[in-house]
Amino acid sequence: MAEEDFSYRMEELAALTNTAGGIVVTEISQNRDRPDRATYIGKGKVQEVKAVMEELEVELIIFNDELSPSQTRNLTAELDDVKIIDRTQLILDIFAKRARSKEGKLQVELAQLSYLLPRLRGQGLLLSRLGGGIGTRGPGETQLEVDQRHIRDRMTDIRRQLEQIVSHRERYRSRRKKNQAFQISLVGYTNAGKSTLLHKLAKADVHMENQLFATLDPTTKRLKLSCGMEVLLTDTVGFIQQLPTSLIAAFRSTLEEVQEADLLLHVVDSANPDYPNHEKTVNKLLKELSADQISMLTVYNKRDLLEGDFFSVSEGPTTLISANDVEDLDKLKMKIQSIMEENFSPYIIHLESSEGKWLHRLQKETICVEQRFAEDKEEYIIRGYAPPESAIYHEMQMRTTEETGHE
Repeated sequence: MAEEDFSYRMEELAALTNTAGGIVVTEISQNRDRPDRATYIGKGKVQEVKAVMEELEVELIIFNDELSPSQTRNLTAELDDVKIIDRTQLILDIFAKRARSKEGKLQVELAQLSYLLPRLRGQGLLLSRLGGGIGTRGPGETQLEVDQRHIRDRMTDIRRQLEQIVSHRERYRSRRKKNQAFQISLVGYTNAGKSTLLHKLAKADVHMENQLFATLDPTTKRLKLSCGMEVLLTDTVGFIQQLPTSLIAAFRSTLEEVQEADLLLHVVDSANPDYPNHEKTVNKLLKELSADQISMLTVYNKRDLLEGDFFSVSEGPTTLISANDVEDLDKLKMKIQSIMEENFSPYIIHLESSEGKWLHRLQKETICVEQRFAEDKEEYIIRGYAPPESAIYHEMQMRTTEETGHE
């Protein structure tokens, strides 16, 4: 890893620690070809950490990587039983603190348990704090076996509960699809400003905080574009480099919201010096979710915090904005509209003056770019763009066929 990238990762670890409620008192780094199999950092470095730990009266040591169960055990023994956690455990802790909905809490618990299961041996863990007591022990079962069985039973129970929640959301999603609502998903690195953007664009009351992982639960709001068409805008959980695989698995059902989108707004913190890596991380995760084929607009946010020139690294359409600037938000809405127009099918339709319902539907469900009233024929002539799969577009085609057949 390049020195600059390593420096950004350490800064991010410090930010994660602050988000979890910790105070960073010092940082120790090491340059070696590969991690030590027994202690990750090697004997000499362990002694250095031990000396610093005693001098500064450190209560917790956080490693910026995922430690194996044996590495954690060996380090704990070498460092006089001081608490040691890794990056994965830290992120899981933040998610546990942030989860608000029932689904969010269950997803985090599932991720925590799948992380904990292989690490039980030698930990002396009491599982009462993981919710519910331990089941009746079988004859001759050791405490470790009981703990493992308890965790596996709990994981099965959580998966069953999550399946019910997922099927409920799928019904809700299919109902939305049936209603032909155009769906836009906000995706991006954690703390890129997705929730702020949702709040400002849709005037939604959503949780906003200048901290990592402020949003865990997807929030969907209506957004009215400049042309009058209404779309659905969904905020999603933020991504991060080295996102624990157990979390990706646990949050897969939530992240599936992204796969259902008709358009992705990839929000990037343009003021963060490591933004190219952030962008790369999100694109990689979108590929893993099979969402890389969906139309995407890269929204470089926090223009107001930029110092000097800014250069886009995205190959697709982009825009540079500040979520706090009204003119920038209008510019973004126009950009969204222009991308939708490129993917929609053009139409021209003639409506009689009495067909007010049709006119209202066209304004709400399509992009109307021109509307005029021809007084000689007493009819409206509307030109615009409609989603090719939508019910209204098919109805317009049928209408045109009938009119042509009558002539």
